[in-house]
Amino acid sequence: MERDIMKQLVEWKNSADRKPLLLTGVRQCGKTYVCKEFGEQYFEDVAYFYFEGNKNLISVFDYDFDVNRIIDELGNVIRGKEILPGKTLVIFDEIQACPNAITSLKYFCENMRDLHIVCAGSLLGVSVKRDNISFPVGKVDRLQMYPLSFSEFLRADGGEKLYMGVQKYGIDKELPELYTNGLEKALKYYYIVGGMPEVVAKWVETHNFEKVERLQDNILQDYSSDFAKHAPKSDIPKLGWIWDSIPKQLAKDNNKFVFSHVKEGKRSSELEDALEWLVDAGLVHRLELVSNPEIPLSFCSDATFFKVYLSDVGLLRRKSGVSHRTILEDSELYRNFKGAFTENFVLNELIKVGIHSYFWRSGNTAELDFLFEYEDAIIPVEAKAEVHTRAKSYLQFCKKYQPKLGFKFSMKNVGNHEVENTKTYSVPLYLIWMIKEYLKIQR
Repeated sequence: MERDIMKQLVEWKNSADRKPLLLTGVRQCGKTYVCKEFGEQYFEDVAYFYFEGNKNLISVFDYDFDVNRIIDELGNVIRGKEILPGKTLVIFDEIQACPNAITSLKYFCENMRDLHIVCAGSLLGVSVKRDNISFPVGKVDRLQMYPLSFSEFLRADGGEKLYMGVQKYGIDKELPELYTNGLEKALKYYYIVGGMPEVVAKWVETHNFEKVERLQDNILQDYSSDFAKHAPKSDIPKLGWIWDSIPKQLAKDNNKFVFSHVKEGKRSSELEDALEWLVDAGLVHRLELVSNPEIPLSFCSDATFFKVYLSDVGLLRRKSGVSHRTILEDSELYRNFKGAFTENFVLNELIKVGIHSYFWRSGNTAELDFLFEYEDAIIPVEAKAEVHTRAKSYLQFCKKYQPKLGFKFSMKNVGNHEVENTKTYSVPLYLIWMIKEYLKIQR
């Protein structure tokens, strides 16, 4: 499957001031596959090393941090083939299992900059905090990887012509049914399948919902197993409580995350560390409140008032017990949860194009789904699950703060209009991946 992050890897390879690269992301999002594919396409040779459970490999980093010795032993002893800077891509997979290997990146950066090293780690953020690892600050480049976005899913599932075709139209011109029908259908499939690579591959191969859901169940079980394997013992039950409460909290009208709803009698002080573990592991995303939006939004956000979403909509759908038929038939019984489900999708799509979002609330009178900053502007976003796009909160925000640009994401076709002097683009949910094109023309 073609992954968008490959372009960033190529840019890193060709960068004059390149450092060892840390590729992080939730477990099973495709990091290993992408690293190997990158090596096969752009290097003469690939030297792959997997640390978890490999005592011989880990011992190479126990003696000292002489990078010439390390590379000699990795190549000639462990691998049986010389590693050549400039020609060989070195892959350190699950590097968090070897803290000394993480520390060694500092010395590779300083003493062997011409060697291309890519390191993958699913629970790296968790491990650094838990094990007090000496992290090579300033000596590594970093990339974050996520499950497949909708556009990646579309291309993987035979929608390349749809993907290429919509880019021929102006970003404010309505799309013909030739495209909208196919994209709407593909979006429903994405809601069901999600973006976990193994699940997407099974869907592309079989188009069988039962086989897809079996894999989703396995992944959800694997994540729960990770709690017991990698989290502090005292946090293991708390992680399960929080993990199971997320779909229920999203289903509420006011889907603010409330710790007291996780487990009766439990307070935020008892559960905060467990929630942070899930965030560090990449399993969930926090969306924080901004009441008085000013640049930078990060200075205005309220870290104590937030919503929590899953990193993959397919897993959210399965974990919530929503049948694939409910999605395909657009059942009325699913209407209340559909709004929160759509918000989860939108947030994930924005994150995958590098946009860090917040939400805005004005007392109990208005709530705007998303808010982000772009260059010197604050951009409001309203997300709707249906074609209907009447949005009182968006209107109130624009009237109060007079932003120059805003977005309404829904199933309505492409278009634009003015809302209280704010140029507002109507963007179908299946085209959120093009948002940077809308932002560029406003410079």
